[in-house]
Order: sequence, then structure tokens, then C-alpha cells
Amino acid sequence: MKTPISITAISSLSALGADETIIELGYSNSKHSLTLKEIGGQKVWVGHLTKKEKQAITTLRNSDSKYKNLDDSVLFAIYSSRKAIEKAGWKSGDDFGVNIGSSRGATSLFEEYHRSYLKEGKTATLTSPTTTLGNISSWVAHDLQSKGPVISHSITCSTALHSLLNGIAWLRGGMADKFLVGGSEAPLTSFTLAQMKALKIYSSSNEEYPCQALELEKKKNTMVLGEGAAIACLEKGVSDKAIARIVGIGYATEILEHNVSISSDAKCFQDAMKMALGEFSPDEIDAIVMHAPGTIKGDVSEYQAIKKVFCNKTPFLTTNKWKVGHTFGASGMLSIEMAILMLTHQRPIPVPFIAYKSLPDSFDKIMVNAVGFGGNAVSILLSL
Repeated sequence: MKTPISITAISSLSALGADETIIELGYSNSKHSLTLKEIGGQKVWVGHLTKKEKQAITTLRNSDSKYKNLDDSVLFAIYSSRKAIEKAGWKSGDDFGVNIGSSRGATSLFEEYHRSYLKEGKTATLTSPTTTLGNISSWVAHDLQSKGPVISHSITCSTALHSLLNGIAWLRGGMADKFLVGGSEAPLTSFTLAQMKALKIYSSSNEEYPCQALELEKKKNTMVLGEGAAIACLEKGVSDKAIARIVGIGYATEILEHNVSISSDAKCFQDAMKMALGEFSPDEIDAIVMHAPGTIKGDVSEYQAIKKVFCNKTPFLTTNKWKVGHTFGASGMLSIEMAILMLTHQRPIPVPFIAYKSLPDSFDKIMVNAVGFGGNAVSILLSL
């Protein structure tokens, strides 16, 4: 990349927790963080926030009368954004851009308002302003009093990494020096789960690991939904505070053959990964944090794409969806956080039920993948 971009902080909220030390410890063990929860009259596997983080979100909601009517997806983003800028040394009121996206947006609030409308034939005054996708970035910008551009979007499950691409574009274009980017999702509602079950991709497993993400021999789909947010601080140039550098970016889409599918060898991923590699040799990549949602076709097609690009030297492959679930629009940035942990501590985070021939003992460059419905793929290449 011609213009160096530094990640100077990252903060997340997921089934692993929100504290940096606890998240690191969570990734160092082989236990998943998924739980059985009754939603819509059925017990299902989900990755929901811990009791401590749920209480923190409740405290945030009650801290300001304007926040009482906001969806959890907005509050998750505000909570993580505050922590991210504190880590980066940014201050409220600084001149930085905000681009935080979501696949579904205010899912719970929208369903609540719709139920009320069906019952009463009318809806509350705040229904529209509190259920738009632009609601997330706008409220984060309000909370942090940022003076830069405010952008929101949804590109389904690759949303967070598209936010990162947008931030890089603004920084490269000289229109900003700092950008807050990421994704937030609160999808654990009965209607959202019903949609995933209608696609026949949701886990009904009774095995030790309900989500078999990256298990290429599985016979059933095992996707599990998770909630959370992940936010990163981007700065133009090579910063002394950098926790990682972005050294390659790639993106691609496929011509739709089906509303939710990508090709058997994920041509979109092949193109995105090749673009992210740039002038680097495939042999220089030490690991790939895969999108790997836990579905049969999704996992295999991404793996086939990797084989096409990396040929005989496949990097160490891993994913975090077996541990925290698939957080839709936030998932890509949670994968970025996982990659940064491996770079920082020079320690692999393997999938416990995968038989690796060997594990790497050092990392220089790690690629992170994400893709949304219809083949909107993004690949990000990180280094220290």
C-alpha cells in the first residue's frame, strides 16, 4: 500500500466479554463461549453477552434520557467506541470520521415497533429515527462529539471490513487523518433466528462444539448467531502507537446465481485475496482468519478459494465463529482483533476440533477474510 495505515486501538464486545485481558484469556483456551438460550419459545445456541457486559449496556442506557429509546446495536457501538478512542488517546470532540455499519441494524427495536403496529394500527413517534441503519454512526458521533464525516452502511456480513475500507479511502484521499471504523450487531431475536432457520443453516447440534466452523467434513450446517460490536481506530501513516499496520486490502463481488450463495470455489474471495496480496508472495502469509460461518458450502467454498490462491503452501487457517458465534456485520472486525492478538503475542489461536499437521510459532503477516450474502468479499492483510 502506498499510504501506510495504522490501527492504533481496537475494542470489542462479544460473548468473550469486553475486557482486553479476559478476551485474550478466552482465546487461549479450547472452550467455546456459546450458550443455550430460549428465544421465541425454542432453546437455541447463541453467543450472547456476559452478565457483566449486559449490565454495562443497561448502565449506559440509563445514563442519558436520550439513550433509553435506542436499540442494543447502537449502545454496543457507543460502548465499544468509547473504549477504543480512550485506548488510542483520542479525545471526545476531536476531528475524526466515524463509519460503523450493521447488517441488520435495530433488529429488536424494529420488531418491537412492528408488533405494536400490528396490534394497535399505529406506532410510536420515534420509530423511524431509531430504526434506521444510519442510527448507529450518528449516535456514536453524537456521543463522542466527533467533528469529522459520519457514514453508515450495510453490506451484510462483510460490513465491518467495508467500514475499514471506507476509512482507508478517506485517509488516503487526504480528507481525514483519523477514522473510527467497525460494526455492531444485536441479532438475537426470534424473527432473525427464524430467518436463519428458514435458510436451513442454523445449528441443531448436541456435540461438544455446536458450531463446527472450519470443519470441512461436516454433514450438517452449524451456524450459530452471536451479538456484539468491534471498533478500530485508524490513523494515516506509521504511528508509534500502532498495534498493527494494514499492508494490503482487497475486495470483490460475484454475479449472483442465488440470493445467498457464492460459487463453489468462491471467486470473490480469490479476487479479494489476490488484490490484498499485491506485490507480496503468497508464501509470505503466515495465517488466514477465515470468514467460515459454520455452513457446509460457506466453509468449503472459502477453503477452495484459499487453495486456488495459495496452491501448495496453505497458511495456518483459523476462525473465531466456533467460539463467539457469527455476529453478522460485526464479525469481520472481531476477526481483525483475533489476528492482532496472534501478531501481538506471536501465538496461534487454533480451532480445537481441527487436526493441524503443525502450528506456526511466529507471525509476520496475517490475512483476514469476510463475505456477505451474494459474494461481497473483503480481504485485509495485517502486519506489525
